[in-house]
Amino acid sequence: MRAALVEAQRAWDLGEVPVGAVVVKDGVVIARGFNQPIAGHDPTAHAEIVALRAAAQALGNYRLPGCELYVTLEPCVMCSGAMMHARVAKVIYGARDPKTGAAGSVVDLYSSAQLNHHTQAEGGVLEEECGNLLKSFFASRRAAVRAARLQQLDQAPDGE
Repeated sequence: MRAALVEAQRAWDLGEVPVGAVVVKDGVVIARGFNQPIAGHDPTAHAEIVALRAAAQALGNYRLPGCELYVTLEPCVMCSGAMMHARVAKVIYGARDPKTGAAGSVVDLYSSAQLNHHTQAEGGVLEEECGNLLKSFFASRRAAVRAARLQQLDQAPDGE
């Protein structure tokens, strides 16, 4: 999870929501990813998807059996579905996502008996650290917006 946190920081440094992911096979990190939908103008460029694509390239296979994916935030429906289609054995996530989490916070795709493949899910790994990174990012963003508004007010001509 620490490697995923490093990736999350890379996202923050580029102005993206700080979510990071790594794919591990046989105890070795084979792929890394961080959120980049804003810069790439790509709604699918979540950290998990970026890491899954890199892992598939590294292994030369669109299936990733025996792989584990570590991610700093509970995966959404899109990312959870991609992991199951890739046959990822297990996803380990940090902070829970009460708005879009698909590993139990909003829905639980991983326990759906109707699906033909079941990825195991484990949450709460370094949860506080992962959650604090996200909270700090959004607090920083809100502070920047407030500062910009104040600056606009200070620069407004009298009478406006």
